[in-house]
Amino acid sequence: MDRGRPDENTLRAAVALACRAPSVHNSQPWRWELGEHSLHLYADRARNLPAVDPLGADLTVSCGAALHHLRVGLAALGWRAVVHRLPNPGLPDHLAAIEFEAREPTESQVAHAAAIPRRRTDRRAFSSWSVPDGILDQLVACARDEGVDARVVTGRARDELLMAIGKAAAAQEADPQYRAEIREWSGVYPGASAGVPAANIPAGSRQYGDLRMREFAPGELLQSGQKLLSEDAGSLLVLNTSSDDELSRLRAGEATSAVLLEATAAGLATCPISQPLEVVETRELVRDQVLGGSTCPQLVIRVGWAAFNADPLPATPRRPVIDVLSHQEQP
Repeated sequence: MDRGRPDENTLRAAVALACRAPSVHNSQPWRWELGEHSLHLYADRARNLPAVDPLGADLTVSCGAALHHLRVGLAALGWRAVVHRLPNPGLPDHLAAIEFEAREPTESQVAHAAAIPRRRTDRRAFSSWSVPDGILDQLVACARDEGVDARVVTGRARDELLMAIGKAAAAQEADPQYRAEIREWSGVYPGASAGVPAANIPAGSRQYGDLRMREFAPGELLQSGQKLLSEDAGSLLVLNTSSDDELSRLRAGEATSAVLLEATAAGLATCPISQPLEVVETRELVRDQVLGGSTCPQLVIRVGWAAFNADPLPATPRRPVIDVLSHQEQP
Protein backbone atom coordinates (compact mmCIF):
# COMPACT_ATOMS: atom_id res chain seq x y z
CA MET A 1 0.00 0.00 0.00
CA ASP A 2 1.07 3.55 -0.68
CA ARG A 3 2.05 5.31 2.50
CA GLY A 4 1.82 9.03 2.97
CA ARG A 5 -0.46 11.46 4.66
CA PRO A 6 -3.84 12.88 3.69
CA ASP A 7 -3.84 16.60 3.03
CA GLU A 8 -4.72 18.87 5.93
CA ASN A 9 -8.29 19.53 4.77
CA THR A 10 -8.96 15.78 4.67
CA LEU A 11 -7.52 15.35 8.15
CA ARG A 12 -9.58 18.23 9.51
CA ALA A 13 -12.70 16.65 8.02
CA ALA A 14 -11.83 13.30 9.64
CA VAL A 15 -11.19 14.95 13.01
CA ALA A 16 -14.53 16.77 12.75
CA LEU A 17 -16.21 13.39 12.27
CA ALA A 18 -14.20 11.93 15.16
CA CYS A 19 -15.43 14.70 17.43
CA ARG A 20 -19.03 13.67 16.76
CA ALA A 21 -18.34 10.64 18.97
CA PRO A 22 -20.34 10.27 22.18
CA SER A 23 -18.61 11.17 25.44
CA VAL A 24 -19.59 11.17 29.08
CA HIS A 25 -22.05 14.08 29.48
CA ASN A 26 -20.79 15.36 26.11
CA SER A 27 -17.60 16.56 27.81
CA GLN A 28 -15.48 15.79 24.68
CA PRO A 29 -12.33 15.01 26.71
CA TRP A 30 -9.88 14.74 23.82
CA ARG A 31 -7.39 16.74 21.83
CA TRP A 32 -5.54 16.01 18.60
CA GLU A 33 -2.08 16.94 17.36
CA LEU A 34 -1.07 16.88 13.72
CA GLY A 35 2.48 15.76 13.05
CA GLU A 36 4.46 15.77 9.83
CA HIS A 37 3.40 12.22 8.90
CA SER A 38 0.94 11.28 11.63
CA LEU A 39 -1.98 12.31 13.82
CA HIS A 40 -2.01 11.93 17.61
CA LEU A 41 -4.84 11.52 20.11
CA TYR A 42 -4.44 12.76 23.68
CA ALA A 43 -6.74 12.61 26.69
CA ASP A 44 -7.75 16.06 27.90
CA ARG A 45 -7.73 15.54 31.68
CA ALA A 46 -8.91 19.11 32.24
CA ARG A 47 -12.30 17.91 31.00
CA ASN A 48 -12.54 14.96 33.38
CA LEU A 49 -15.63 14.79 35.61
CA PRO A 50 -14.27 13.77 39.03
CA ALA A 51 -17.61 13.09 40.74
CA VAL A 52 -19.06 11.05 37.88
CA ASP A 53 -15.80 9.46 36.74
CA PRO A 54 -13.27 9.40 39.59
CA LEU A 55 -11.08 6.76 37.91
CA GLY A 56 -11.11 8.41 34.48
CA ALA A 57 -12.57 5.23 32.94
CA ASP A 58 -15.43 7.03 31.16
CA LEU A 59 -12.92 9.56 29.82
CA THR A 60 -10.79 6.86 28.18
CA VAL A 61 -13.83 5.04 26.78
CA SER A 62 -14.98 8.37 25.31
CA CYS A 63 -11.59 8.90 23.67
CA GLY A 64 -11.71 5.36 22.27
CA ALA A 65 -15.06 6.14 20.64
CA ALA A 66 -13.52 9.23 19.04
CA LEU A 67 -10.59 7.13 17.80
CA HIS A 68 -12.93 4.68 16.08
CA HIS A 69 -14.99 7.50 14.59
CA LEU A 70 -11.71 8.85 13.18
CA ARG A 71 -10.84 5.45 11.70
CA VAL A 72 -14.26 5.22 10.06
CA GLY A 73 -14.09 8.78 8.73
CA LEU A 74 -10.62 8.26 7.28
CA ALA A 75 -11.65 4.97 5.69
CA ALA A 76 -14.57 6.64 3.90
CA LEU A 77 -12.17 9.34 2.67
CA GLY A 78 -9.84 6.75 1.17
CA TRP A 79 -7.32 6.22 3.97
CA ARG A 80 -6.73 3.30 6.32
CA ALA A 81 -5.70 4.38 9.81
CA VAL A 82 -2.68 2.47 11.14
CA VAL A 83 -3.15 2.89 14.89
CA HIS A 84 -0.45 2.57 17.56
CA ARG A 85 -2.28 2.55 20.90
CA LEU A 86 -0.59 3.93 24.03
CA PRO A 87 2.62 4.51 22.06
CA ASN A 88 4.56 6.36 24.77
CA PRO A 89 4.68 4.88 28.30
CA GLY A 90 6.19 8.13 29.54
CA LEU A 91 3.14 10.11 28.38
CA PRO A 92 0.04 8.32 29.70
CA ASP A 93 -2.28 10.89 28.12
CA HIS A 94 -0.93 10.02 24.65
CA LEU A 95 -3.58 7.46 23.73
CA ALA A 96 -2.84 6.83 20.06
CA ALA A 97 -0.53 7.67 17.17
CA ILE A 98 -2.13 7.26 13.75
CA GLU A 99 -0.34 6.74 10.45
CA PHE A 100 -2.02 6.34 7.08
CA GLU A 101 -2.27 4.03 4.09
CA ALA A 102 -4.21 4.90 0.94
CA ARG A 103 -7.01 2.39 0.43
CA GLU A 104 -10.34 2.34 -1.41
CA PRO A 105 -13.30 2.41 1.00
CA THR A 106 -15.78 -0.44 1.22
CA GLU A 107 -19.54 0.03 1.09
CA SER A 108 -19.74 -0.83 4.79
CA GLN A 109 -17.17 1.84 5.69
CA VAL A 110 -19.03 4.47 3.70
CA ALA A 111 -22.32 3.46 5.35
CA HIS A 112 -20.80 3.70 8.84
CA ALA A 113 -19.28 7.10 8.07
CA ALA A 114 -22.68 8.29 6.84
CA ALA A 115 -24.14 7.13 10.19
CA ILE A 116 -21.80 9.40 12.21
CA PRO A 117 -23.74 12.66 11.72
CA ARG A 118 -27.07 10.81 12.18
CA ARG A 119 -26.18 9.05 15.43
CA ARG A 120 -27.79 10.46 18.56
CA THR A 121 -27.89 9.46 22.22
CA ASP A 122 -31.62 8.85 22.61
CA ARG A 123 -32.67 9.00 26.28
CA ARG A 124 -36.37 8.61 25.49
CA ALA A 125 -38.48 5.48 25.90
CA PHE A 126 -38.19 3.04 23.01
CA SER A 127 -41.07 1.26 21.29
CA SER A 128 -42.59 -2.09 22.30
CA TRP A 129 -40.98 -3.82 19.30
CA SER A 130 -38.07 -6.03 20.25
CA VAL A 131 -34.80 -5.89 18.34
CA PRO A 132 -34.44 -9.09 16.26
CA ASP A 133 -31.81 -11.56 17.44
CA GLY A 134 -30.03 -11.35 14.10
CA ILE A 135 -29.40 -7.62 14.52
CA LEU A 136 -28.26 -8.09 18.13
CA ASP A 137 -25.87 -10.82 16.97
CA GLN A 138 -24.43 -8.40 14.41
CA LEU A 139 -23.87 -5.76 17.10
CA VAL A 140 -22.07 -8.34 19.24
CA ALA A 141 -19.91 -9.27 16.24
CA CYS A 142 -19.00 -5.61 15.67
CA ALA A 143 -17.73 -5.33 19.25
CA ARG A 144 -15.75 -8.55 18.93
CA ASP A 145 -14.13 -7.28 15.74
CA GLU A 146 -12.65 -4.56 17.99
CA GLY A 147 -11.34 -7.12 20.50
CA VAL A 148 -14.14 -6.54 23.02
CA ASP A 149 -16.83 -8.95 24.23
CA ALA A 150 -20.47 -7.86 24.18
CA ARG A 151 -23.28 -9.69 25.95
CA VAL A 152 -26.99 -9.18 25.43
CA VAL A 153 -28.30 -9.27 28.99
CA THR A 154 -31.56 -11.11 29.63
CA GLY A 155 -33.36 -12.91 32.44
CA ARG A 156 -31.78 -12.91 35.89
CA ALA A 157 -28.63 -11.17 34.63
CA ARG A 158 -30.79 -8.29 33.40
CA ASP A 159 -32.49 -8.08 36.78
CA GLU A 160 -29.08 -7.82 38.44
CA LEU A 161 -28.01 -5.12 36.00
CA LEU A 162 -31.16 -3.10 36.65
CA MET A 163 -30.55 -3.43 40.39
CA ALA A 164 -27.01 -2.13 39.90
CA ILE A 165 -28.31 0.85 37.92
CA GLY A 166 -30.75 1.71 40.71
CA LYS A 167 -28.13 1.37 43.45
CA ALA A 168 -25.63 3.51 41.52
CA ALA A 169 -28.25 6.21 40.98
CA ALA A 170 -29.11 6.29 44.70
CA ALA A 171 -25.45 6.49 45.71
CA GLN A 172 -24.62 9.26 43.25
CA GLU A 173 -27.72 11.35 43.91
CA ALA A 174 -26.80 11.39 47.61
CA ASP A 175 -23.45 13.02 46.74
CA PRO A 176 -23.57 16.85 46.61
CA GLN A 177 -20.52 16.97 44.31
CA TYR A 178 -22.24 14.64 41.86
CA ARG A 179 -25.40 16.75 41.89
CA ALA A 180 -23.36 19.89 41.27
CA GLU A 181 -21.55 18.23 38.36
CA ILE A 182 -24.85 17.13 36.80
CA ARG A 183 -26.16 20.71 37.06
CA GLU A 184 -23.02 21.99 35.36
CA TRP A 185 -23.02 19.52 32.46
CA SER A 186 -26.73 19.05 31.70
CA GLY A 187 -29.49 21.42 30.69
CA VAL A 188 -26.82 23.66 29.15
CA TYR A 189 -27.80 26.91 27.45
CA PRO A 190 -28.13 27.28 23.66
CA GLY A 191 -24.78 28.13 22.13
CA ALA A 192 -22.74 26.04 24.59
CA SER A 193 -20.04 23.94 22.93
CA ALA A 194 -20.28 21.00 25.36
CA GLY A 195 -22.67 19.39 27.82
CA VAL A 196 -26.16 17.93 27.35
CA PRO A 197 -28.75 20.51 26.23
CA ALA A 198 -32.25 20.56 27.71
CA ALA A 199 -33.55 19.85 24.19
CA ASN A 200 -31.92 16.40 24.37
CA ILE A 201 -33.20 15.54 27.86
CA PRO A 202 -36.68 13.97 28.15
CA ALA A 203 -39.25 15.80 30.23
CA GLY A 204 -41.20 13.86 32.83
CA SER A 205 -40.62 10.29 33.96
CA ARG A 206 -37.25 8.56 33.47
CA GLN A 207 -38.66 5.13 34.40
CA TYR A 208 -39.15 3.04 31.25
CA GLY A 209 -40.64 -0.31 32.12
CA ASP A 210 -38.07 -1.92 34.43
CA LEU A 211 -35.27 0.52 33.51
CA ARG A 212 -34.52 3.74 35.37
CA MET A 213 -32.52 6.27 33.35
CA ARG A 214 -30.10 8.79 34.82
CA GLU A 215 -31.58 11.97 36.28
CA PHE A 216 -30.31 15.07 34.50
CA ALA A 217 -31.38 18.70 34.78
CA PRO A 218 -35.01 19.34 33.78
CA GLY A 219 -35.50 18.58 30.10
CA GLU A 220 -37.61 19.89 27.24
CA LEU A 221 -37.85 16.73 25.09
CA LEU A 222 -41.43 15.44 25.00
CA GLN A 223 -42.27 11.74 25.13
CA SER A 224 -44.97 10.13 22.98
CA GLY A 225 -47.22 9.01 25.84
CA GLN A 226 -47.29 7.47 29.28
CA LYS A 227 -48.35 4.03 28.02
CA LEU A 228 -45.12 3.78 26.02
CA LEU A 229 -43.02 4.22 29.13
CA SER A 230 -44.20 0.86 30.47
CA GLU A 231 -43.83 -0.97 27.15
CA ASP A 232 -40.21 -0.11 26.33
CA ALA A 233 -38.62 -3.19 24.74
CA GLY A 234 -35.06 -1.92 24.46
CA SER A 235 -32.20 -4.41 24.78
CA LEU A 236 -29.17 -3.96 27.02
CA LEU A 237 -25.67 -4.97 25.92
CA VAL A 238 -22.71 -5.01 28.31
CA LEU A 239 -19.32 -4.40 26.72
CA ASN A 240 -16.59 -6.16 28.71
CA THR A 241 -12.88 -6.89 28.52
CA SER A 242 -10.52 -9.43 30.05
CA SER A 243 -8.56 -6.68 31.84
CA ASP A 244 -9.43 -3.28 33.28
CA ASP A 245 -6.38 -1.30 32.20
CA GLU A 246 -6.10 1.78 30.00
CA LEU A 247 -5.73 -0.22 26.79
CA SER A 248 -8.86 -2.24 27.59
CA ARG A 249 -10.85 0.94 28.16
CA LEU A 250 -9.58 2.49 24.94
CA ARG A 251 -10.57 -0.63 22.98
CA ALA A 252 -13.94 -0.66 24.72
CA GLY A 253 -14.51 2.87 23.45
CA GLU A 254 -13.65 1.79 19.92
CA ALA A 255 -16.09 -1.11 20.25
CA THR A 256 -18.73 1.30 21.56
CA SER A 257 -18.40 3.39 18.42
CA ALA A 258 -18.56 0.29 16.20
CA VAL A 259 -21.77 -0.92 17.88
CA LEU A 260 -23.42 2.51 17.82
CA LEU A 261 -22.67 3.13 14.16
CA GLU A 262 -23.82 -0.35 13.12
CA ALA A 263 -27.02 0.15 15.11
CA THR A 264 -27.60 3.60 13.62
CA ALA A 265 -27.06 2.24 10.10
CA ALA A 266 -29.69 -0.43 10.90
CA GLY A 267 -32.19 2.24 11.94
CA LEU A 268 -31.98 1.62 15.69
CA ALA A 269 -31.99 4.18 18.48
CA THR A 270 -29.13 3.91 20.98
CA CYS A 271 -28.04 5.21 24.36
CA PRO A 272 -24.74 4.44 26.17
CA ILE A 273 -25.23 3.90 29.92
CA SER A 274 -22.18 4.23 32.18
CA GLN A 275 -23.90 4.96 35.51
CA PRO A 276 -23.74 1.46 37.07
CA LEU A 277 -20.00 1.33 36.34
CA GLU A 278 -19.20 4.71 37.93
CA VAL A 279 -19.67 3.46 41.51
CA VAL A 280 -17.21 0.86 42.82
CA GLU A 281 -19.85 -1.26 44.57
CA THR A 282 -22.17 -1.48 41.57
CA ARG A 283 -19.32 -1.97 39.09
CA GLU A 284 -18.33 -5.01 41.13
CA LEU A 285 -21.96 -6.15 41.21
CA VAL A 286 -22.13 -6.01 37.40
CA ARG A 287 -18.82 -7.87 37.14
CA ASP A 288 -19.82 -10.63 39.54
CA GLN A 289 -23.60 -10.99 39.12
CA VAL A 290 -24.06 -10.05 35.46
CA LEU A 291 -20.80 -11.26 33.92
CA GLY A 292 -20.08 -14.12 36.30
CA GLY A 293 -16.90 -12.57 37.68
CA SER A 294 -14.87 -13.54 34.62
CA THR A 295 -14.51 -10.22 32.79
CA CYS A 296 -14.51 -6.47 33.48
CA PRO A 297 -17.55 -4.39 32.47
CA GLN A 298 -16.75 -1.23 30.53
CA LEU A 299 -20.08 0.15 29.29
CA VAL A 300 -23.76 -0.69 28.90
CA ILE A 301 -25.44 0.14 25.59
CA ARG A 302 -29.21 0.37 25.27
CA VAL A 303 -30.59 -0.30 21.79
CA GLY A 304 -34.14 -0.38 20.45
CA TRP A 305 -36.56 1.07 17.95
CA ALA A 306 -37.50 4.69 18.43
CA ALA A 307 -41.11 5.26 19.41
CA PHE A 308 -43.62 5.61 16.58
CA ASN A 309 -43.76 9.23 15.39
CA ALA A 310 -40.86 10.21 17.67
CA ASP A 311 -39.46 13.57 16.62
CA PRO A 312 -35.90 13.63 15.27
CA LEU A 313 -33.38 14.54 17.96
CA PRO A 314 -31.28 17.69 17.54
CA ALA A 315 -27.53 17.28 17.33
CA THR A 316 -25.72 18.01 20.57
CA PRO A 317 -23.07 20.76 20.42
CA ARG A 318 -19.43 20.13 19.65
CA ARG A 319 -16.29 22.14 20.26
CA PRO A 320 -14.89 23.70 17.06
CA VAL A 321 -12.13 21.69 15.41
CA ILE A 322 -9.80 24.67 15.83
CA ASP A 323 -10.12 24.22 19.62
CA VAL A 324 -9.18 20.52 19.64
CA LEU A 325 -6.68 20.17 16.77
CA SER A 326 -3.21 21.71 16.85
CA HIS A 327 0.07 21.21 15.03
CA GLN A 328 2.72 19.21 16.81
CA GLU A 329 5.80 21.18 17.73
CA GLN A 330 8.79 20.13 15.67
CA PRO A 331 12.15 19.56 17.40
